[in-house]
This record gives sequence, structure tokens and C-alpha cells, in this order.
Amino acid sequence: MTMHSVAAIWAFLVVFTGAASGAGAGSAAAVPFPIASVHLERNVTDGDMEVVFEVKGGDDGLAELTVVAPDGRPVVAFRAPDSSTLGIRQFVFESPEPRDAASLKAAYPEGVYEFSGKTSSGGKLVGKAILSHRLPAATAFVKPAAAAENVPVKDLAITWSPVEGAASYVVSIKRSESNASITARLPGTSTSLAVPHALLLPGSKYTVEIGTVSREGNMSTVEASFVTEQ
Repeated sequence: MTMHSVAAIWAFLVVFTGAASGAGAGSAAAVPFPIASVHLERNVTDGDMEVVFEVKGGDDGLAELTVVAPDGRPVVAFRAPDSSTLGIRQFVFESPEPRDAASLKAAYPEGVYEFSGKTSSGGKLVGKAILSHRLPAATAFVKPAAAAENVPVKDLAITWSPVEGAASYVVSIKRSESNASITARLPGTSTSLAVPHALLLPGSKYTVEIGTVSREGNMSTVEASFVTEQ
């Protein structure tokens, strides 16, 4: 075999090996985010609304996260500091809460939002979620009434009026003087929630929020307070 032939074979092996190595390095496919969602929340009592993004990665933390709006604008751009080796696994981003709904809808238009992320170990994640501006109707308190006083601490049930087409309800009850609270998600056919006895104390003020959730995940919330009997 001539020196020319040996050189040609060697050159071929180098090119072939490099190509194979490059193909292997880029062959890791992106996997879906376990959670990648966007929805609209309106507080009917306060008269404001916000957009909420929720993202959850896998076992590894995310070193980078980007969310791109339907018009091509990045609306979320996260990058972990170089000093971080673990990244962040779960995110909840909330927009400001302007009373001007038009400005919020312009900043976050309806359509498909694209999520992309890179883990601290080099893995890739992708996802898509649809934002709708359609909000469900709000419910109304039945019992106790807003600003009610002398509410019994035993066998209390929060009740509300049904909303046609509701996918579910989210009910939160919080004691004003402490961080004691409960939050429950109930089916769209529900109109009541029994309050645990351990949560209620005599002569205490409580805040209740009831959110109607649409099939798109958007929510309209009403809130009120009541005071228990001494």
C-alpha cells in the first residue's frame, strides 16, 4: 500500500469519526415539560387581573427558561447565574395586575405560547400552551354572606351559587390574624365546602376566596370576609 493510500484512508477515518461524534452529541431529543401552562386570573372584587405562567421541569433544575408569545416576543427569559450548579426546578410567574384589562391583553395576546428550557446537566425541554382571554362568570356567596358576623365555628359550610359551564372551583379560606389557611379545588358541580373545625376559632376574622375556573384554565374570583362568634 502506498503512502498516498494510507493518508487517504486516515483522512477518511478522521472525517467519519468526527461526523459520527457530532451526530451523537446533537442527537439528544428534547422532552416535554411536565407542566407548562399559562392562564388569566381576574379578581372581580378588586377589579384587576393578571396572567400567570407555571413551569415545572424534571428531576434536574433548569439553567435556562424562555417563554415566547404568539407574536414572537419573549415574555419570560430566565438564566441561572454561572455560580449555580443546580438551577431552578419550578417557576410561577405572575404579571402586574393593572385595572386596565386592555393593556394586559395587549401585552399577553391570545394564542400559542412556546416554552423552551435547558437543564443544568444539558438536557432540553419544550412545551406549548394556549392562552385564551375568555373569562368565566364569577359566582356569588350564599353563606355566610359577605361581612357576616357571629358566624358559628362548628359545622360551617361555605356555599355559593352555581356557574353554568364551570370546570371547577378553587376555594381558599384564611384566618386574618395568622397564616392558617386551606385551599381546595372542587368539581364544577360543587356548591359547598365544609370548613374543618380546627381552622375556625371564636372571635376571629376570616377571608374567603371562591374562584370559578373555565375549561381553558382561566379563573374569576370573588372574595369576602366574615367574623366568627365569640
